[in-house]
Amino acid sequence: MSAPNGPDAAVAAALVAALKAAPAVSALVAARVHADAPRRPVYPCVSLSRQESRPFGPDADGLEHLLTVTCASKFGGPEEARAVTAAVRAALHNAALAVTGRRLVTLRVTYADVFRAADRELSLGVLRVRAVTEAL
Repeated sequence: MSAPNGPDAAVAAALVAALKAAPAVSALVAARVHADAPRRPVYPCVSLSRQESRPFGPDADGLEHLLTVTCASKFGGPEEARAVTAAVRAALHNAALAVTGRRLVTLRVTYADVFRAADRELSLGVLRVRAVTEAL
C-alpha cells in the first residue's frame, strides 16, 4: 500500500487536477472529478478507481503507474459517457503533468471502453492510463 503522500498519491492528484482544469472535461462534468468515487455520485462524473504501481527502469528508481479512470453517466444512452471518455482521453494522453516529488516521463491512455451497465440506466466509460515517473 502506498503512503498517502507518496508517488501513487502524487500521480493520482496530478491526474485529477489535469482533468478538472481541462475545459472539455469541465464542460461535460463540471467539477465532478473525484480521486475516489463518491458514495452518492451526481452524474455525469469521473473518478479514479484502480491504481497499481511497480518498479521500472534499469536502476528501479522509476515507477510504472497503471490507473483506471471511470466515467459514469445516466443520460439514457452511451452518448454522454462516450463524450466524457473522449474528453478525458484527450486531456490525459501525452499530457505533461506536474507530479509532486517525481518527474513524469510518459503518460498514455492505453485502453478505453464505453458500455451500458447491467442495470441499463448507467453508461460507463473506462480508461486505462499508464504513467512512468522517476525520482527527481
